[in-house]
Amino acid sequence: MERNNLYPIFLKTAQLEVLIVGGGFVAEEKLHFLTKSSPDAKVTIVTPMIRKKTLDLAKRFGAKIVLKVYSRKYLNGKHIVVATTDSPQVNEKVYNDCRKQNKLVNVADNPPLCDFYMGGIVTKGNVKVAISTNGKSPTTAKRLRQFFEEVIPDDIHKMVQNLNDFRKTIKGDFEEKVDKMNEITEELVKSA
Repeated sequence: MERNNLYPIFLKTAQLEVLIVGGGFVAEEKLHFLTKSSPDAKVTIVTPMIRKKTLDLAKRFGAKIVLKVYSRKYLNGKHIVVATTDSPQVNEKVYNDCRKQNKLVNVADNPPLCDFYMGGIVTKGNVKVAISTNGKSPTTAKRLRQFFEEVIPDDIHKMVQNLNDFRKTIKGDFEEKVDKMNEITEELVKSA
């Protein structure tokens, strides 16, 4: 049976440098999803040309724009790279350059040239759910995101805050605190 072996993580993109190579529709789409989830992400876009809508979105989130053709030098200081150009040769060059420098890279619409995928994300206050289809069906991830946006209550952040406040009052060692929190939150699963 096939299985998704990806390891999900939540990155503090305000502390990382993200590079998007390309300025077309796909760059806009990737920037939109990144800034929707992480509006404080530190982003640089390198492209010889940029669509007006992509430029407007980049300006709204304070992304740095470099109107130049991609060169390996633009990887300096970057942690995460997303290649979105319409040139397979440029995208492959970005991928190979990232491999040589141990940079995490995503080449849009080319799963074999991706270290990570940008999946569907649902955010409700402090609760964030990420959805992955292992790069096989972005449409399925989109539909699951829409489903979870509907079923997760908008005020779930209140419950999370209340549980956090309560957790701070629990006495005992780490194991006792975990047991108590498990006991309290077990009801969440039973009522579902």
